[in-house]
Amino acid sequence: MNEVVVIEDPAAAEASLDPVRASLLAALVLPGSASSLAAVVGLPRQKVNYHLRALERHGLVELVEERRKGNVTERVMRATAAEFVISPNALAAVAPDPGRERDQLSARWLVALASRTVAELGRLIAGANAAKRPLATYAADAEVTFASAADRAAFAGELQTAVADLVRRYHTENAPRGRKHRFIVGLHPAITREFPTEEN
Repeated sequence: MNEVVVIEDPAAAEASLDPVRASLLAALVLPGSASSLAAVVGLPRQKVNYHLRALERHGLVELVEERRKGNVTERVMRATAAEFVISPNALAAVAPDPGRERDQLSARWLVALASRTVAELGRLIAGANAAKRPLATYAADAEVTFASAADRAAFAGELQTAVADLVRRYHTENAPRGRKHRFIVGLHPAITREFPTEEN
């Protein structure tokens, strides 16, 4: 089983968004049959089988084994990944494009960058899984509370300077064995339980 699969096919994305099928995917982190899953989703075994076939057609679940029980063959299935994410490529016609406009203060551009990251990582993960090789990535996550909008602007300015300096120091345009890497930094307000009363 893969750790994560990024779904690019629109039909597979549609199948995964069905509430019953999403419940089956969650339950099938551990192998199960239509009989064992019927109680989980509250449906007859035949209906569960129908949904499992649909998920199998789209590569979201896979056959683990078949067991004979009298005149019936029980198919034991498992999800092909522990976690699934839908790629923006599944909605390619309306997916945000970071090349459309480069505005570092635009939420639309940040969403476009995040969307591109999900889409590109999906392809990289699929390639790494097929080759049975690890994928070299790095991520950092932090929260910072700014006392004022001026502090936030100053932080962004210093961060931009620091990133530009690092890129200048380590970027080698024509390295014979070099591998290009994508680097993004984003900053957005954290979601809190209640909306702020004024814009910071």
